[in-house]
Amino acid sequence: QVQLVESGGGLVQPGDSLRLSCVASGFVFGDYAIGWFRQAPGKERERVSCITGSDQGTYYADSVKGRFTISRDNAKNTVYLRMSSLMPEDTAIYYCAADLLPGWGDRCPLRSTSIVRSWGQGTQVTVAS
Repeated sequence: QVQLVESGGGLVQPGDSLRLSCVASGFVFGDYAIGWFRQAPGKERERVSCITGSDQGTYYADSVKGRFTISRDNAKNTVYLRMSSLMPEDTAIYYCAADLLPGWGDRCPLRSTSIVRSWGQGTQVTVAS
């Protein structure tokens, strides 16, 4: 079955960096874009970033452009999210996701959270001084 497992979250200070990892299994990893979403307390889950499988094209939300970098290693079925210059407003649970339903394929950004069905369990990122 499809599995997505995130790791790398933690408690950091403003200005620090973190690297999140997402290891996938149960589907042909290189054929699909993988996205990162986040959900802060009391807020809706929002898109953060995405990377395609074939040409590794990327997408970033405006709020993280220039600070976050997404990458992937198709040989390891892993997607990374390097987060730099972290701010308290980056505090959230971070989820990786894959849009495996027919009709989307290898495109970024992923469709809305109401359509995407394959999610990891999430990893908590807390930015506080």
